[in-house]
Amino acid sequence: MQNSEVFILAIESSCDDTAAAVLHNDKVLSNVVANQLIHNQYGGVVPELASRAHQQNIVPVIDAALRKANIQKDQLNAIAFTQGPGLMGSLLVGSSFSKSLSLALNIPLIAVNHMHAHILAHFIDEEGYDKPEFPFLALTISGGHTQIVKVNSFFDMEIIGETTDDAVGEAFDKSAKILGLPYPGGPLIDKYAKEGNPKAFSFTKPKVPGLDFSFSGLKTAILYFIQKNRQENPNFIEENLNDICASIQHTIIEILMDKLKLAVKETGIKQIAIGGGVSANSGIRTTLKESEAKYGWKTFIPKFEYTTDNAAMIGIVGYQKYLSKRFETSAVVSKARIEF
Repeated sequence: MQNSEVFILAIESSCDDTAAAVLHNDKVLSNVVANQLIHNQYGGVVPELASRAHQQNIVPVIDAALRKANIQKDQLNAIAFTQGPGLMGSLLVGSSFSKSLSLALNIPLIAVNHMHAHILAHFIDEEGYDKPEFPFLALTISGGHTQIVKVNSFFDMEIIGETTDDAVGEAFDKSAKILGLPYPGGPLIDKYAKEGNPKAFSFTKPKVPGLDFSFSGLKTAILYFIQKNRQENPNFIEENLNDICASIQHTIIEILMDKLKLAVKETGIKQIAIGGGVSANSGIRTTLKESEAKYGWKTFIPKFEYTTDNAAMIGIVGYQKYLSKRFETSAVVSKARIEF
């Protein structure tokens, strides 16, 4: 179904950000995100509050996306929405609105896997950004996921490595909590790490066979390390915050890079793309870029606004599904856990 004028409205509501985007083919015309600051006081996302905020935000966010794109509703060719994975209450707000709008406009409905979208965000047409060629390896890193995916085509992906317990984003946030930093703490560790010595303190890397990851042991090691040193010096964190953050971040990056190097060795694929909220981390981005000269890889790092949850990445998957007529009926259901 080739059409030079395909306009997709995309809706993302998997967690605590309400997002809407309008794409013209593979180009983003608008990408609007409403954050939910209410969760900061609780130290994490409260599902009930998240779904309630989505209900408040979804109409104004979609209206803003359409106005910014200068597109009328009757120009839309399809509605794409996040089917899962995510918080069920949050997902239902986006899916219910998408179903209603597609019925009202009598246009196709397209369901999108949130994790596929993080990977395929690399195919958004952006000036100055190359697109990977199939096959390539994708490292998806977020608060809920840590995966190495072999991407053979738009709709043929295989997880070849994943976390056996906690995700890398959780490791960052829990480490920040141990240090007494406010939520969300991952970006703060990145901020302080820039001023610290990454070799100041050493943490044992978990020994996990194959391409799988584990971060629960590292979190425990960091907790015991902080408790021990604070007993000896109550001001240990304040006096060493930059070095602690740099050392934690360095260890996490080494864990990720060790597995990526093994994945390249096993598959022979030297094209590496990253996606997910943690791919906004400056240390990870820098290390991956340096690997091009160091290991002969070709790396793909997304534009910052496409790393965290956003609707543009939902829209690019929607566009590809539109071309191959992969549509859904209103019977499609949201899924907190969804088959990859």
